[in-house]
Amino acid sequence: MLNGDGLRVVLWVAGCSHCCKGCQNPVTWDPNGGILFDDAAKNEIFEQLDQSYISGITFSGGDPLHHANHFDVMHLMSEIKEKYPEKTIWLYTGDSWEEIRLDPIMKYIDVLVDGEFKIEERDVTLCWKGSKNQRVIDVKRTLEQEESEIPIIYCEDYKIEGAHHAANCAVS
Repeated sequence: MLNGDGLRVVLWVAGCSHCCKGCQNPVTWDPNGGILFDDAAKNEIFEQLDQSYISGITFSGGDPLHHANHFDVMHLMSEIKEKYPEKTIWLYTGDSWEEIRLDPIMKYIDVLVDGEFKIEERDVTLCWKGSKNQRVIDVKRTLEQEESEIPIIYCEDYKIEGAHHAANCAVS
């Protein structure tokens, strides 16, 4: 529930060139690290997405938009959107919206958490992001507007309060 709205499948990918100080997953920086993503792994993801209580999938890492991941992530997203059009796709990247908004992968993403993690702006009470500079962007609504360079924020700085953080982060 900390990796997006609702109960989600999460895929952590290996490969990140941002190498943010204080990163929670530095083991994922090496694009040659991790476990090979094969048909069995894809089938496991699809089995989980088959469950009605699963809201969607979140791509995290590392950085799913790292050049070692980009093509395969986009292909998997395409398959997911075709097979599960009602499920949402979230993606975490150290890139900024302004740098990546025209990337063809955006047509598959519902919510994007952008920006490098900044240890000096770390705030563990923020929902769905680790530092105040990051944004939780409603990609679909942003791309529908005439000026897509200005992102529409999916949620502002919602705070996690106690054990009931999921309810406090919900967006209607």
